[in-house]
This record gives sequence, structure tokens and C-alpha cells, in this order.
Amino acid sequence: MSNTDHMNDETEQRELSNWIRFTQTEGVGVEAARRLLSAFGMPADIFAAAFDDLRAATSERIARALLKPPSPMMQNNVQRALEWAAQPGHRIVTLADAAYPQALLNIADPPILLYAKGRSELLQATSLAVVGSRNATVQGIQNAERFSEAASRAGLTVASGLALGIDAAAHQGGLRGGASSVAVIGTGIDIVYPARNRTLAHRLAEEGCIVSEYPLGVPPIAGNFPRRNRIISGLARAVLVVEAAAQSGSLITARTVAEQGRDVFAIPGSIHSPLSKGCHLLIKQGAKLVESAQDILEEIGKLPLTEPRQLASAGATNVADDSSIADGDQVLNAMGFDPVDADMLGMRSGLGAAALAERLLTLELAGAVECLPGGRYRRVD
Repeated sequence: MSNTDHMNDETEQRELSNWIRFTQTEGVGVEAARRLLSAFGMPADIFAAAFDDLRAATSERIARALLKPPSPMMQNNVQRALEWAAQPGHRIVTLADAAYPQALLNIADPPILLYAKGRSELLQATSLAVVGSRNATVQGIQNAERFSEAASRAGLTVASGLALGIDAAAHQGGLRGGASSVAVIGTGIDIVYPARNRTLAHRLAEEGCIVSEYPLGVPPIAGNFPRRNRIISGLARAVLVVEAAAQSGSLITARTVAEQGRDVFAIPGSIHSPLSKGCHLLIKQGAKLVESAQDILEEIGKLPLTEPRQLASAGATNVADDSSIADGDQVLNAMGFDPVDADMLGMRSGLGAAALAERLLTLELAGAVECLPGGRYRRVD
């Protein structure tokens, strides 16, 4: 390495250290950081500014915190972040970095700094956000996977939040396609939450990308998850809501996308399902109703890279393909498409309790039926 290269590396390390210290200074949130950067330029200029000038741009408390020498804990946090960023596949991207996602520059409060693990170039890709309930139904999970896989095969990177349910299914589907998947998390990048998604997180770090605005070691804090939704929506060209209750974070993400002038899509469901209420509300408010991934690809002008037959199969699941489920199944026909209890099913189908229970178990194992709270059953179709 030449002396010039060595000096450049030292300069970059010093600049990155200042960015990390700046974002971790007590009281410096996104809004205060934007004001300070606008007034002074780079973090190094902020730390070198006079107290009166800093106080004019922010509060007296924050001005004093910025001029205070870094504590041993701060020094340790900065060093730890630098060591993390030096590992293969790790990167810290700042607002001044050419690799900073251009799409995020258009949102109201772009994150000042991003910790990225994996293929950080995916942050610049054209993305489809796929969001929905953590307590998703079998059908919802299958739809999220299949829509996401079709979108990824057509060149849209799938962005979601690594939560259980729809998020995890969206990432699985996105990873199966060529455009992969990006997970925006609400903890430090070194923490996997929920722990049940650890295997998925490792795969995303290898084949996709995980990104967070929070410092290393930040644990799961309830208020951080709604905040990360603005990054999911900010990265996306459009958002697809698969299943959502009437009051949910998914609706906040969808409305943020709509406010940014981007497309919102929603998959309809049963009028009796609580997890369809949010999607139906969005549709009433102008979201586009979709029944297949092709609907989305055509709307946003994305030419499919897969065969039409494959795209058509990416719509709502069709359990009739299962060899154990006939098109004219007696119980499925009696069930219809709305939740129903076993007593009503017995009356409609004419089957005895034992025969009905056996058939319901077969259908449930085949993924054709799901059992709902209260002993009710619903067809997955």
C-alpha cells in the first residue's frame, strides 16, 4: 500500500468515526442532525464549531453534548462500529456516501447513517415492499411468498422488515428470485430479532442485505419498529399489503408510500377475516386491488422475466393441485370461503363427527384448510 493510499484510508476512518460519534451523541436525533449538517456541513465541522453557533442551530443541551470530549463508552462504541464495518460484507453508509440509497433522499426524514450487512448494492435497486401481519394465515404466507418470488424474478428486489408472518414469507420468496431481498430491521445490525428468524437472517446476509439505522447492540424497543417502516417504504417503488388488521403498522407503511406518490397494492380477502380489514380499507382509500403478481408488474411497467404460467401461479394459492384434494371435495364444497364451525360443516356435508374430523385433519395437513380460533375452519384457496 502506498503512502497516499494509507493516508486516504486514515482520512476515511477519521471521517467515519466522526459520523458514528455524531449520530450517537445524546440528543442528536434525525431532525437535529439534519439541521446541524445543513448549517455546518460534515460532522467534523460540527465538532469544530463554536458553542454559540451550535446553540443557534440546535438546543443548548445538544450544543454542550457535541463539544464534550468523547467518553470512554463513546470511544468504545465508535471503535466497535469501525471493527464491525471492517469485516467482509459489512458496510456503514453515510449521507455523504455515494452508495447511500438515492430513493431515501426523497423521504421527509432520511436516516443519517445505515449499517448494511450483505449485498449493499441492493439498496440502490428498484424495490417492492411487501408487508403484512405477524399473525398471518396459511394462505397469507403462501401469497406473500409467491407474489414476492414472482416480483423478484421480474427484477424487483423485495423489501420487508424481517418480522414473523408476512415479512418472513416475503423475504423467502424474494430470495428465490434473481433480484433477492432487503430486510430493514428495528434493532442493532448485530442482533437478530425475532430469534426464530435467525436462519433466514443468515441467508439474507449472504444472498440479500440487512440494513439498520440503529447502532450496534440496540435491543428490540417497541418504538423503533414503526420508525424503520419509513425506510422500508422509502426504498420501495411500490408496496404490497398482503394481510393486515384495521390498525396495524403495515397500513402506516402503505400510507407513507402513498404520500410519497408511489403505488399501493392490496390483496383482498374474506369479509369475515380481521386480517382482511386493513387491505379492504386501503382499497376503499384508493389502493389497487391485485389478484396476481402480474397485476403489480403490469401496473408499474415491469416486464416479467418468467414464463406467463409461472407468474399466473404466483397469485392466491390453489390447493386443488394437491393430489389428495379433489376439485369436488365434499368438505371443501360444504365449507365455502368463509369461516365455519365443525357443527355447521357436519350439517352441510352430511358427515358424522368422526369422519368429518378425519377429513378436516387431512385437508389441514395438505394446506387446503386452516383452523381458526374458536374451533372454526376456513378454506385456503
